[in-house]
Amino acid sequence: MGRAFEFRKERKFKRWSKMSKVFTRLGKEIVIAVKAGGPDPDNNPKLRTVMQNAKGAAMPKDRIEAAIKRASNKDQSNYEEVVYEGFAPHGVAILLETSTDNINRTVANVRHYFTKGGGSLGTSGSVSFMFDHKAVFRFPKDEHDLEELELDLIDFGLEDIDENEGEIFIYTAFEEFGNMQKALEDRNIEVTSAEFQRFPTTTVDLTEEQEEEVNKMIERMEEDDDVNNVYHNIS
Repeated sequence: MGRAFEFRKERKFKRWSKMSKVFTRLGKEIVIAVKAGGPDPDNNPKLRTVMQNAKGAAMPKDRIEAAIKRASNKDQSNYEEVVYEGFAPHGVAILLETSTDNINRTVANVRHYFTKGGGSLGTSGSVSFMFDHKAVFRFPKDEHDLEELELDLIDFGLEDIDENEGEIFIYTAFEEFGNMQKALEDRNIEVTSAEFQRFPTTTVDLTEEQEEEVNKMIERMEEDDDVNNVYHNIS
């Protein structure tokens, strides 16, 4: 699971870097976290997590602080997190996670991407059951022993642990995010990133031409400023 996750993450961040959007997206996550739990990361676990992710993405400290200050302003609009589901051509399930300050704009754009790509926007729940919702924590391996960590963290929701290129990936159920976050903090493990990911429970095989067709639609979706993540079940 770790290698597949890292491949998707690397591919996504390459696109974000090319479009210079990663800091903008993190800024939106900071706004959502501050609006939900206040500007003090010591009392706001969600903000603390976003700040960890921002640091892992090399977002400058002054830019993080400026985003928190802006988010604390009552005049700063909030973003609503909305999930859209549908199908791409060839029976590929598509799930989009968005954060938006204008739902009408976002749903119109999402519908357009599906239609233009030869797919169809579905209703809530139409494809989400095809994905497992997981929390994924990433941190440097350093002197950590995988077997010891596994035994130590199993009571805090650990489902899987993996190592890839000097980093450790820990997977828990979506609902166990807080438990694992606290367990890692209590052990002074500095997390590079802590995110929610969706993993397909079943996959579909496509020809090279079919996969290229679907990927073009996915790329258009990922270029939208309101779209945070696009998940699919291509094998």
